[in-house]
Amino acid sequence: MKTHKGSCHCGSVTFEVEGDFAEALSCNCSHCKRKGFLLAFVPKSQFTLLSGEAKLTTYQFNKKQIDHRFCQICGVQPFGQSGETIAINLNCLEGLNTDDLILKKVDGKKF
Repeated sequence: MKTHKGSCHCGSVTFEVEGDFAEALSCNCSHCKRKGFLLAFVPKSQFTLLSGEAKLTTYQFNKKQIDHRFCQICGVQPFGQSGETIAINLNCLEGLNTDDLILKKVDGKKF
């Protein structure tokens, strides 16, 4: 598996994630659609927060099962967490061409 570096827009929050990302989920729920996320899910063991824990804040909605983590400075949400699973916003990874990803549409409106 490849190690990818990622960050928020201002660079206050940085992380690494291990994965071979060829696919992304595109969800139409009220949250993901507004933010334009392209998501991939990895076990927490494949994710390392390198900097910015103090700059992160958490947003929860609906069933409050996911901690949507975003930078207090620039507002970008590079990842979220639910239990031992990390949802990576693939748009926040350096050098990953998201145009090459196979998109899988998820009907999040139903949840």
